[in-house]
Amino acid sequence: MPMSLNRRQVLKSSTALIALPFLESFGFRRFASAAAAVAPPKRLAFLGFGWGITEESWYPDVKTPGADYQTPDGLQPLERHKADFSIVQGLRNKYSNEGHAGSTWWLTGANPYAQPGQSYCNTISADQVAAIQLGNATRFASLQFNHSEEGDRSGHGVGLSLAWDPSGKPIGGENGPLSAYHRLFSRESTPIERQRAMLAQRRSVLDTVLENARSLQRGLGRQDNEKLAEYFDGIRDIETRLSKEEKWMDVPRPTAPLPSPPGGLQGKEEIKLMYDLLVAAFQTDSTRVITYRQPVATLLTSIDCDVFPHDMSHYHSTRGEKLAASQLRDRVQSELLAGLIDRLKSTKESDGSRLFDHVALAYGSNIRSGHDLTNCPTLITGGGAGIRLGENIVVEKDTPLCNAWLTLLRGVGVHVERHGDSTGEIPALKA
Repeated sequence: MPMSLNRRQVLKSSTALIALPFLESFGFRRFASAAAAVAPPKRLAFLGFGWGITEESWYPDVKTPGADYQTPDGLQPLERHKADFSIVQGLRNKYSNEGHAGSTWWLTGANPYAQPGQSYCNTISADQVAAIQLGNATRFASLQFNHSEEGDRSGHGVGLSLAWDPSGKPIGGENGPLSAYHRLFSRESTPIERQRAMLAQRRSVLDTVLENARSLQRGLGRQDNEKLAEYFDGIRDIETRLSKEEKWMDVPRPTAPLPSPPGGLQGKEEIKLMYDLLVAAFQTDSTRVITYRQPVATLLTSIDCDVFPHDMSHYHSTRGEKLAASQLRDRVQSELLAGLIDRLKSTKESDGSRLFDHVALAYGSNIRSGHDLTNCPTLITGGGAGIRLGENIVVEKDTPLCNAWLTLLRGVGVHVERHGDSTGEIPALKA
């Protein structure tokens, strides 16, 4: 094999050279040392569940803040990762007063009654704030993973996922592993020219609709104009998505690092596979922002627990089997989260570092237990946001939960002045 490469050959193969180790035998030492290392991107993930936790056995003792706390029973499966996650106690969404809404306002911190005459309203969620700034370089600005349960038996409340757009409207997502897998990795079989023609047709229809809507604007009252303004926001969102679709039309989806999942998975196995897909999505840089609205009802069924999830959340009234179910749920959820952290740590970036070191991940719920909405269970892990890990962090009672989201957003490089009802970052959470 020839031991010298001319400049044209080096440039043509530069992509491969970045992907493969530099070999001194081929004279690349000088080239390698001159090449600037590209830092892996920051990623952000929010994992939310309904019906809360068992407060007596999930939270560490508030009297032992810092790193020397005893891991409570509900978090015991996470013991091997104790140095790499922190629990934050004392956080609350002060406007939330709906005891069955475990995720509707979890990432927004919005006042549901801020708009007179409306039964509820919402604002942008933290993940979408991040997606606006981190999503330009990836095929998907964000991904919304959901459970495959029919109806809402997992205590999540109103919404299609954990995500809400800038106008406070719910954003849909992928219901179950099979749907998420196809969104990420299934190849487009329609010829490119046909795709372009279909895109042009959709743009033509959109232009016509927009023109007709603008012709209605004259002579409308204030309320009608406000409704029309919301409509125009929706049109602009569609235009943005069409532009994104066009940009990535010629770029094939990455090869899946895992096989296609079987259909019909629910509960524990579903969550485990969704965690695998989360890692795969970050690993292939398909997105840098993910939310996952997790199941609870099918989780209980999958671990042979026949207590109804709503009854389980009210274990205080008749402890017995309800308390046992709640504690078992906590341990299984912690076991699954520990497995996700294992995979984040074992997955390598292109520079040899761990994926874990470039991900900021929040895990929790808007509900503590029963209908209690104070001290929202909050666990933070990952090295992507410069968070202080390995500690039991106790903040002032009723500190805005959005202070934690603001800290994470700024930590991954999102430039934002405030979020929701935030009053500032949480100094104790920053490394």
